[in-house]
Amino acid sequence: MHPHKLQPRRTYIWQRPDWPQWRFDAQALAALLAQVHRAQGHLAGRMAELGLAQRDQATLQALTQEVITTSAIEGEALNLDAVRSSIARRLGVDIGALAPADRHVDGVVDMVLDATQRYAQPLTAERLFGWHAALFPTGYSGRLRIQVGAWRNDASGPMQVVSGPVGREKVHFEAPPAIALPAATAAFLQWYRAAPVGDPLVYAGLAPL
Repeated sequence: MHPHKLQPRRTYIWQRPDWPQWRFDAQALAALLAQVHRAQGHLAGRMAELGLAQRDQATLQALTQEVITTSAIEGEALNLDAVRSSIARRLGVDIGALAPADRHVDGVVDMVLDATQRYAQPLTAERLFGWHAALFPTGYSGRLRIQVGAWRNDASGPMQVVSGPVGREKVHFEAPPAIALPAATAAFLQWYRAAPVGDPLVYAGLAPL
């Protein structure tokens, strides 16, 4: 019989010695970035041709999709009509009959609008806490009670992305330990506030890492 071989421990991106000091090949990205900028220019031109009402409707549609997608990442499927109505109320866009207000939907909408409409305001830890509290107004993520609007702790174990039935869970990702969050976030915010050198799209891609 062969001795049982232990699976090597997975190394997550935050465990790399060079994290988060990234290097990238600007030449390899040049053609792709050019395509994106051409598409941006085309979209800006199309938007400029629209009347005010049509522009409002296009903005409403884009923000609605952003909110739906943001929630889907967290495993939540929001009601499309509720999201659209919530955004319309806040932007003052007339869409006829509005769906009833939903506290959770309104929280996600407030977060997305703050991030997209007030992007020039300083990004701080307190602002991030506010977004987190808006995403989880009840203090629960699914059936789990979570720390909302504050640094998380590891009292119940590390934060993990898990799938599969109970007893056969598969861990897809484990977050950095809670004790490291204040310093890591401060370093990220300092990097974020610095004027980017080069194409902003590259930095938008690096930020989630």
